[in-house]
Amino acid sequence: MADGSGSTMTLDAPVDGSLVDGLKSFAGDHGGAKAVIEYVGRRGARIVLVGEDGAWGDQFAPSTDIARSACIQAGIAVENQWERELIEQMRPNNDLWRSMGRRSLAR
Repeated sequence: MADGSGSTMTLDAPVDGSLVDGLKSFAGDHGGAKAVIEYVGRRGARIVLVGEDGAWGDQFAPSTDIARSACIQAGIAVENQWERELIEQMRPNNDLWRSMGRRSLAR
């Protein structure tokens, strides 16, 4: 599809290999994973990963399209929204609880 400038647009956004590798690594370390992609404005998109063992982490991508493509390339299922079962599967560690406590106190 042409954009009028003589160049063509592609529907497949380029994905950084290190992002895909990071997603694959997380899934491998935690018995598989599911992802929820959250739009975070100009910063792009946050990929929240929930491992089968309850561990969770996140990665950032320049856009939601790139985030979705990276998850597909890494073999990680993307959930459309936060479902109760996925939230209940998450097991925050003590470091996370401490950092969350500091954030609420700082506000």
